[in-house]
Amino acid sequence: MGMHIRQVGDATYTEDFAKSIAKLQFSDLSSNTRHSAKRGLLDWLGCALVGSKHPTPALLLKTLRENGPAEQSWVLGLGGRLSFTDACLVNGQMGHILDFDDTHMGGVVLHASSPILSALMSESQRQVTSPADFLLAYVCGFEAGVRVGQSSPDHHAGGWHLTGTLGTIAAGVAVGKMIGLDAEQLTYAMGIAATQASGMQQNRGTMCKSFHAGRAASNGLLAARLALNGFNSSQEIVEGKRGFSRIYSQRAQPEKMVEGLGERWEIDSNGFKPYACGVVLHPAIDAMIELHRWCLCPLADVESIDLTVHPLVVSITGTQAPTSGLHSKFSIYHSAAIALVDGQAGLEQYSDERVLDPLVEQLRQKIKVHVDESLGRDQARGLLRFKGQQREVFIEHARGTVARPMSDEDLEQKFLANAREVLGEEKSKALIEQIWSLEEMTDMSSFWSLCR
Repeated sequence: MGMHIRQVGDATYTEDFAKSIAKLQFSDLSSNTRHSAKRGLLDWLGCALVGSKHPTPALLLKTLRENGPAEQSWVLGLGGRLSFTDACLVNGQMGHILDFDDTHMGGVVLHASSPILSALMSESQRQVTSPADFLLAYVCGFEAGVRVGQSSPDHHAGGWHLTGTLGTIAAGVAVGKMIGLDAEQLTYAMGIAATQASGMQQNRGTMCKSFHAGRAASNGLLAARLALNGFNSSQEIVEGKRGFSRIYSQRAQPEKMVEGLGERWEIDSNGFKPYACGVVLHPAIDAMIELHRWCLCPLADVESIDLTVHPLVVSITGTQAPTSGLHSKFSIYHSAAIALVDGQAGLEQYSDERVLDPLVEQLRQKIKVHVDESLGRDQARGLLRFKGQQREVFIEHARGTVARPMSDEDLEQKFLANAREVLGEEKSKALIEQIWSLEEMTDMSSFWSLCR
């Protein structure tokens, strides 16, 4: 779509986007896009279920219950109900707490599903919601989050945590679509959501990072309900002189809101995580796992490890001596060391105990990280030296990216490993089958009852 100068009285990009989303029907989605949505639901649900075992969501749940009972929507894993907005706050944090949830890398670094799906989960327990309406809303919310991010290309560089900021808008559009907002109301929902958008990268490695995802879900749900009840906002919240892409980014490209809209769906290029840490670390982990398979020497004899990565890796994950499991998820040094030792980088590798492992600590000291601006975000080089020998590997595309995707079977195995911790093997396997055939159900509330 070519750029042109809009005249006074023309519809805004925000309005154009909302009009297209308001008209969209489930039948307009290809079978591939519908399947992409089911893959996202499967992955997020497993991450949220296993995330319920982390102590952080329990702290949030305890605090919210101090406000008194409001038993409306289920909390995954932890049991009981909270208000619709509080339940999705907890469920959204659980989906992101282990940094194991999906990541879209198409011009953004966005964990879209935790805010969107936790908000939709709550709202779909307020009223009868068909799986078709649920999946369509998920696709629409995903589109909103990614496209606002693409319209604000320097947003991440400004220190914002995109899952908190863009996730709020994504959740608002998703819930708005599911409850049947018209184009004008959807525009308002975007404005109400965007004015609540927040989340700071300074909080990486703390309980607050995943709190951003939950708060995005809660604020997005509130935005849609406010719009339904007549609350208004600016109708040019993305491109206005003081709009999102102007104040959250040094450059603004609001035409990205509608460029190719309806011709492609961003959820089809979603990425899924084989490793439980920041996604920019995954190419380096792939390299170290390959070196793990090759290395026959005692790891204490390793002389040095050289990693060459995209500049974004160092700016996001340059922590050399992490102090906790959550902190280690943003350390290139810990991730490389643990992948060389264990040959994997799952939940166990990012525990508080493994951060203090003497061999891992020793290997962290032997790692040198180099930056190469010519590398893609999904590429890395690894060089291992010991006793006069060396081995080098190059990762063309990290596992889990669009160019090297996880298969349905991969996602099923990941889900089972996560969900069985809470639901057991049999129930977890039954949920997989139910997700693949989700349209056969008449009401999403029936589906959520299977997740307890």
